[in-house]
Amino acid sequence: MLNPILILVGLTVAISVYAWSNYDLMESWILRPYRMARDQSQFYRFITSGFLHADWGHLIFNMIAFYSFGGLVLGVLCNGTGAPGIDGFGGTGGIWRFLLLYLGGIVVSDIPTYFRHRDDREYGSLGASGGVASVLFAGVIFAPLNKIYLMFIPIGIPGFIFGFLYLIYSYYQGRRRGDNINHDAHFYGALYGVALTLVFMPASGLEFIRQISLFLQVNN
Repeated sequence: MLNPILILVGLTVAISVYAWSNYDLMESWILRPYRMARDQSQFYRFITSGFLHADWGHLIFNMIAFYSFGGLVLGVLCNGTGAPGIDGFGGTGGIWRFLLLYLGGIVVSDIPTYFRHRDDREYGSLGASGGVASVLFAGVIFAPLNKIYLMFIPIGIPGFIFGFLYLIYSYYQGRRRGDNINHDAHFYGALYGVALTLVFMPASGLEFIRQISLFLQVNN
């Protein structure tokens, strides 16, 4: 069976690199809320913008994060691997849910951006961050105690703590608008990932609470 993670990574890398030398493709696929609001036939940009990245750093960071968490999430959705007490949906069922999680995260996370910037002629956004955040937070729900390691921080952070801090930071930066990063996509992609995961697997929410409760008891 083909691995959807490798396919998505391969497509994203190939399209991003090609678009760097093809202005017409970059301009026709990037998220442009102003144009989309005035021509609904351009709503395809909600999905195509997720396969574009600004540079190598942006691309590599997103794809490493997606690959790192994608294996866990796909394994749980397909056969429950890595999440005790949770049953998967089988190969085909798990893959379709995984695609809805990732690709849906790209689209849904950009909807608030669309409404915020639909009257801004110059605004553009690109990247898979919303989908990556969706997958990452599904992984946090499935394995809240798994350690997440960040550059320049020598110790691992339990996933549920990282997730909490990530949401606070993304929300704050999204309101502040102090840089060129679409923090709203991170924030809403994460919320979408949590919501869809709980819809797919309600038992994962109970298991999430149980694991955190045990963690707090042991470390109290």
